[in-house]
Amino acid sequence: MLGYMLNRLLILLLAYAYPAYECFKSIEKNKPDVEQLRFWCQYWIIIAVMTVWDPFGDAIIGWLPMYSETKLVICVYLWYPKTQGTKYIYESFLKPFISKHEPEIDRTLSEFKTRAGDSASLYFQRVLSYAQTRSFDLLQLVMAQSIQRPPTQGPQAQTDSKASAASATSTATDANGARLRK
Repeated sequence: MLGYMLNRLLILLLAYAYPAYECFKSIEKNKPDVEQLRFWCQYWIIIAVMTVWDPFGDAIIGWLPMYSETKLVICVYLWYPKTQGTKYIYESFLKPFISKHEPEIDRTLSEFKTRAGDSASLYFQRVLSYAQTRSFDLLQLVMAQSIQRPPTQGPQAQTDSKASAASATSTATDANGARLRK
């Protein structure tokens, strides 16, 4: 377990942190070297492919001995200047594969963007409709509560309302009594 954790830490440092810093230095030079920038772009493309492949590779061949250590060695091989691993892997494997399948990849990405946009629009409309319905429900509830309880303005208003309610009751009783007498 400690070996795995140490290996993951080394991969993070040697495959991501150090190359990110070197890439930063290449970009922030007064006159960036185009070849150096090309190298780092190729490196990050390869790392992106490895990152996408990683969950599948772990599931399929992760049981092999030294699998994690091999990933670490490959990452160092990629950025180490004397091996020129990035150039070799990019030019030999990645560039031909991506160039061959570029139209299919572009078409699939375009379809995905369209579907994602349609889905986002649909869900946004549903959320907006739900929020509108709930807002009207809340407004109706507040209006119903404000109609049911007339506002009172202190102790004098309460005694006045009790007196007027009592006189209304006696008048209604008198009126009912008068009707019954007829």
